[in-house]
Amino acid sequence: MEEQHLVWMIERMELAYYEKDEVILSPEHGEVERFFVIKQGLVAGEQKLADVPWLELNAGECFPLGALLASRPVAGLYRADRDTFCYELPAQDFHSLIAMSGPFRDFCTRRIANLLEQSKQLMQAQYVQSSSDLFTSSLALLARNKPITCSPETPVRAALSLMHEARVGAMIAVDPEGHPLGILTLPDVLERIALPQADVNLPVIDFMSRKLATLPSNVPAHEAALVMARQGCRHVLVVDEGRLTGIVSEKDLFALQRVGLREIGEAIRHADDMEDLRQAASDIRRLAHNMMAQGMAAEQLTQFISTFNDQLVSRTVELEWARSGIENACWIALGSEGRVEQTLSTDQDNALIFSLREGMTADEMRNRLLPVAKRINDALALCGYPLCRGNVMASNPAWCLSLEEWRGVFLKWITTGTKPALLHATIFFDFRPIFGEHGLAEELRQWLARVAADQPRFLHQMAENALLNRPPLGVLRDFVVGRENKLDLKMNGITPFVDAARIFALANGVVSTNTLARLRQCAEALNVGEAEIEGWADAFLYIQMLRLRHHGEGVQDNLIDPESLNDLDRRILKEAFRQARKVQAKLAQVYQL
Repeated sequence: MEEQHLVWMIERMELAYYEKDEVILSPEHGEVERFFVIKQGLVAGEQKLADVPWLELNAGECFPLGALLASRPVAGLYRADRDTFCYELPAQDFHSLIAMSGPFRDFCTRRIANLLEQSKQLMQAQYVQSSSDLFTSSLALLARNKPITCSPETPVRAALSLMHEARVGAMIAVDPEGHPLGILTLPDVLERIALPQADVNLPVIDFMSRKLATLPSNVPAHEAALVMARQGCRHVLVVDEGRLTGIVSEKDLFALQRVGLREIGEAIRHADDMEDLRQAASDIRRLAHNMMAQGMAAEQLTQFISTFNDQLVSRTVELEWARSGIENACWIALGSEGRVEQTLSTDQDNALIFSLREGMTADEMRNRLLPVAKRINDALALCGYPLCRGNVMASNPAWCLSLEEWRGVFLKWITTGTKPALLHATIFFDFRPIFGEHGLAEELRQWLARVAADQPRFLHQMAENALLNRPPLGVLRDFVVGRENKLDLKMNGITPFVDAARIFALANGVVSTNTLARLRQCAEALNVGEAEIEGWADAFLYIQMLRLRHHGEGVQDNLIDPESLNDLDRRILKEAFRQARKVQAKLAQVYQL
């Protein structure tokens, strides 16, 4: 803010004192008449019916911006949690200051969005730097695929057939000890074989380039780029102790900087074996890294990751079902994949729905599906999606059920409301079809939307359970840390939004599984304005981006030390947790908890 505007504000402020437990603002006070900045003390925000505060404000913080901007009463109580002094600015002067000062207006109306933009710029710079560092990795990491080779006496026709089957652009001739003797590339095929109409029964070595570009596996990738530039070649052979161990192409080096969307999609659609699928999974993770470097927002990034993961899972299921003759079934995703919110570190949560063939029982169909599901789960684990520790997978007989059995299971959970039932609801109610008979999953979703909306007792129990998980905001410190002085970004950051959105969706018959879609579609029913919903969304997406950055550094968990964050990120994370508490406050208000 410009100094003249700060002086203008200070001249119009008054200092007020509130003793411990005194109510500063409440809905009964009517339209808010003052803007408060805490000089000393602590202010707790709480719902009238809630048992615990949803917000703690310390010295230097201000309130209640939402109510002032909307010219309405506050939604909950603001109480002095200890002896507190506040600077107070009349509402009329507050609105005048917003009109005068652009920075103050931005702070009040777009503070989360502005902070997020600053954080994104810092994060983007870090990822651009790390992307350039990829060229310092060794060729051993880059040359992952076993090169396609043949003997020098192999006929040209056979060598070309091998290249076509393996979908590679180079064939290498090696002697019995594995020493490389020559290389045939696609440009060579055109220039030396196709155009001259050479005899394809001749030995392939007659048409190969004998001048080979070679490097050992322990040199950095940028050395291969320099060799290609100097020698005008497109391939470098990785050779250790004279033996061929790998090959690096110009395309491989280019992929260090960019993995194409079309290329990944094509690779998945044409994958025929596990090696193809594993390579595609690796490319998905590299693509996500590059997208972060380009500044892509968390909402779009998690959708991209989930979409490509869907394609990979779908192709894996398709290949196995084709071999096994499986029909009349639907592979469904649960958890974060079901919500289209996957990050770079995610295990498997999946299940199966099937319809009964004439003359078959559910157990007979299940016994046929389970071995196939086990092979699919194992294949996905090899692609980097670990098996679920809780065994929430299609290979578990408990989660390979007919449509009628699933209805029975869901109905039992809804009507009993036990702790296991509430736990299962947080996982299974986010199901989404991936491959097979989508109509089975869609029919189950429509049925669940109708049944759950008519079970207020169950929804009340889900709300009670959700409110047990409080965002880790501290009173004396910014955060309440757990083991190893770390925060669990998934459990304490993401889950409060996810749980509340699920309950709101079930209560209002919303069939979307995505958290932000649920919140936005329920906004009108909850009487929550668009600006407030987007504030929730910004907070949710910021925590997601922190998780993506954490996983992008090779860490598999969701635990982060707040002291490792810069001041800007700590400030935004604190605000994000406050938004999570606001979502929980709305949940408590709706269910009078």
